[in-house]
Amino acid sequence: MVTLAVIGAGLRGLGYARHALESGRARVVAVAEPDRHRRESFAAEHDLPAANVFADWSELLAGPKLADAVIVATQDRMHVGPAVRAAELGYHILLEKPMAPTEADATVIAEAAEKHGVLLAVCHVMRYTPYTRTLKALIDEGRIGQVMNIQHLEQVGWWHMAHSFVRGNWRNEAESAPLLLAKACHDLDWLVHLKGALPERLSSFGNLVHFRPEQRPDGAAARCLDCPIEATCPYSAKRLYLGCLGDPEQEFWPLSAVTHDHTEAGVLAALREGPYGRCVYAADNDVVDTQVVTMEFADGTSATCTVTAFAALEHRKTRVFGTHGSIEGDGVTLRLHDFLTDQVSVIDTRTGAGASAATGHGGGDGGLLDAFVAAVAGGDPSLVLTSGRESLATHRVVWAAEQARHAGTVVPFTPHP
Repeated sequence: MVTLAVIGAGLRGLGYARHALESGRARVVAVAEPDRHRRESFAAEHDLPAANVFADWSELLAGPKLADAVIVATQDRMHVGPAVRAAELGYHILLEKPMAPTEADATVIAEAAEKHGVLLAVCHVMRYTPYTRTLKALIDEGRIGQVMNIQHLEQVGWWHMAHSFVRGNWRNEAESAPLLLAKACHDLDWLVHLKGALPERLSSFGNLVHFRPEQRPDGAAARCLDCPIEATCPYSAKRLYLGCLGDPEQEFWPLSAVTHDHTEAGVLAALREGPYGRCVYAADNDVVDTQVVTMEFADGTSATCTVTAFAALEHRKTRVFGTHGSIEGDGVTLRLHDFLTDQVSVIDTRTGAGASAATGHGGGDGGLLDAFVAAVAGGDPSLVLTSGRESLATHRVVWAAEQARHAGTVVPFTPHP
């Protein structure tokens, strides 16, 4: 059985580890996590010996190799150190997206994996869902002819935006990454996957429009617990986090990011003292709340991706327009319109899991981990749908889009520097 070490026992690391445990396809044998509560809880769940439980990734990777592979699920800016060291030691690597906030660091990681001959799989989970596999097969079979345009919508979710990108760890570009990289690098990767080609040119527009001090309602307080208009605000932290109590999925996420004390008193204390109780119009956030990316391909066709906070947190919505037909998808069901017969076919892709990280990204999390474990067990990198170099190329699409957004111009794209 494939053995795994987990570096970072937050939402993502914990989710992959639980799938390994529940599927029986792999066994977690070590963990590194700085938060004592998370570290101890994780170790207990996986019955880890004390010698294989570490507070820091450098301690886990300082001694002899403990596992066949490592899952790197630290904060984005902490990926390069453990990923490179793991490659040097011969660990195969499952790396949470984005690879790194900068192109230079992401390149270092990809080159380290190549140099030391280890498998590097970046967590582009959208490629691994039953929905994506069905949609990709329809396109590749020519069911709608040549793909002329793709319209893609990523609904961040109003409360998810407030939780992660206004109050949370990904709110500030200098501390984390731009929204497009942190949230939607796998959306652009997915569009490249569907089209089967990298773009030639990109443009992008996006701004922080709503979650800023100028939009703060009259009378609003700095914290939701003190706010006289809290009951009428859709971004109320009090409503959001107290509403998680009693629901195991919501207690797992988003509540566990706020506090380990899942009681009313514990939640209120965290909102009084911590970052998640702040008014969304009085935080230190600077990432955009809506962004549009337009890509043009070498064959003259195009694709657009819209990322917006101002929608429900649901599966992505996509329309693919071809010369012989079109496909409209909602993350679960596909509607294929055949121009020749003028008939519409409805295809249920049997995607049962929810859209969020807490519910497995529509089966993508489990599909990715299963593919990675099989690739490690069989020594067959082809079972992973992206190599390190391919992931680096689609990350460069994101950085090119950000360059276009900041410069206000159309940017030519090259997959290599």
